[in-house]
Amino acid sequence: MVSGALSASKEKLRLWIRLLRASRIIESELRERLSTEFDTTLPRFDVMAALYRTPEGMLMSDLSRFLLVSNGNVTGIVDRLVAEGHVQRGQRNGDRRTSIVRLTKAGRDFFKTMAAEHERWVGELLADVSKSDARQLTSMLKAFRSNWEGRE
Repeated sequence: MVSGALSASKEKLRLWIRLLRASRIIESELRERLSTEFDTTLPRFDVMAALYRTPEGMLMSDLSRFLLVSNGNVTGIVDRLVAEGHVQRGQRNGDRRTSIVRLTKAGRDFFKTMAAEHERWVGELLADVSKSDARQLTSMLKAFRSNWEGRE
């Protein structure tokens, strides 16, 4: 019985290593392509993606929480995106302590172009994964996530 448990444990460890390795390889390739093709970074892409999904804008604290990064990290990224004209800052109900950020028209257009390429690149990088396998893996990972995400 112990060897069976050890075997299951080893298989799960192998799975974790494969997931991590695949994620790192894909992420590295996406970082390189975003830099080369759009002169941007993956964190800036992620911020723009979050803002694209919420056209009404997000509080900086909500953006940080959504991206699972510190307020300081998001502030630096948003500052650069504001300077580039992709994001605008505003105050919520005139409260100077909280700022809401949203994509500008130029930012939305730029992100749509990047997102289309990003989707194409991911499709290319995962070309050997069938649609049904992708659906099954997504379903399995979603179920896995629901088992642990409330443990914070």
